[in-house]
Amino acid sequence: MVAAQRGGVLRRCRGGLTEWRSWSLLSLRKAFNEAKRTDPRFAAWWGENSKEAYNTGLANASAAFENYAKSKRGKRKGARVGAPRFKSKRNARLACRFTTGTIRVDTDGRHVTLPRLGTIRTHEPTAKLLARMQAGTARVLSATVRHERGRWFVSFQVEVKRDIERVTRPDVAVGIDLGVKTLATLADSTGEIRTVANPRHYETALGRLRRASRVASRRRGPDPRTGAKPSKRWEKANAALGRVHHRVANLRTDALHKLTTAVAAEYGTIVVEDLNVAGMLKNRRLARRIADVSFGEIRRQLTYKTRRRHATRLVVADRWYPSSKTCSGCGAVKAKLPLHIRTYTCDACGLVIDRDDNAALNLAALAAAAATGTGVAGDQDTAPAVSKPRGADRKTRTTRPRPMALAGRAGGASLPHQRQTEARDRPQAEALTLW
Repeated sequence: MVAAQRGGVLRRCRGGLTEWRSWSLLSLRKAFNEAKRTDPRFAAWWGENSKEAYNTGLANASAAFENYAKSKRGKRKGARVGAPRFKSKRNARLACRFTTGTIRVDTDGRHVTLPRLGTIRTHEPTAKLLARMQAGTARVLSATVRHERGRWFVSFQVEVKRDIERVTRPDVAVGIDLGVKTLATLADSTGEIRTVANPRHYETALGRLRRASRVASRRRGPDPRTGAKPSKRWEKANAALGRVHHRVANLRTDALHKLTTAVAAEYGTIVVEDLNVAGMLKNRRLARRIADVSFGEIRRQLTYKTRRRHATRLVVADRWYPSSKTCSGCGAVKAKLPLHIRTYTCDACGLVIDRDDNAALNLAALAAAAATGTGVAGDQDTAPAVSKPRGADRKTRTTRPRPMALAGRAGGASLPHQRQTEARDRPQAEALTLW
């Protein structure tokens, strides 16, 4: 009886369900074209806007549903993706992508022409893009207009014919040790060590951010629970706060691009660390400073700049490689090296060196080790994917005792027995040398 009642409810609900429709871009566009003239929700105003505005939303919806389906089937890398949700225009970034119509950069180098918008003057000159287009080495595919922090931006997707640029020192390898006190310490295979100071853009702007946040907090803002709209003074104060954040983000992006471009254009081999940035951000005392230097962004920029622009090699050191604990002179590995100790002192050979300089020298030595296939570092371009040592690619169970690790420590050194007292330095099986 219960089953029959449930079946009847199911039959009644099927009649009120929305008809299934494919979420491909072609199907969504076809359904919109059929309903846009008769549906009262937008029949009176859809013709006032460009068709690309609607096509951009349909394309984004199609991609969202496709990512959700692939993630549910296990065919998409990364974290699980949930079902698409409604996106409010008040919270989303306003953007529209133009793929058809008149899209060009005018010959004066100060104006661009877009569909339905006409000719618009740009704040920044477009001379570089115009020169490539006139030379026949670039072709505009689309243009995306977006609104950020009270300003309108247009970005062109361009197909560019780019020649590989030769680096200044192709036979020199460099190791980059990233940090908070010093943004980057660079040590090359010739023994030269350079440091790049941390600009601390966010720390510098903290005073202005506090004042702007205090002003905005004293204004009557929006209340989603009651539906109250914000006051004009709150909108003005919130815009001022956003401009400060926007300037900090722009300064940080500019500094990182200058650093990575200079490094990628000089060295033939670049060695960086595989840092666990998500885990480092859990340190409440250093999270703000770690987020300000953007470790992950530096590695991302170096990855595409070495491959596409210069065709050089980027070596990523293993996450468990003890670059700071290893002596760059004799290869001895310390059992412990707290973060507050900034000078490395080797008990085996007596070497006294700055902690960051020592780590950068060890990373530079990994370039030769990766070329010979010792397994202490992996080249992203050539080396096959291997599992993390000590079971780092699997979730550790807390109900069982921690297993004792055996040989195979990253860095070429055998890991001693866990019950052994590590009170003194332990030498590596084979020291890595720079020259």
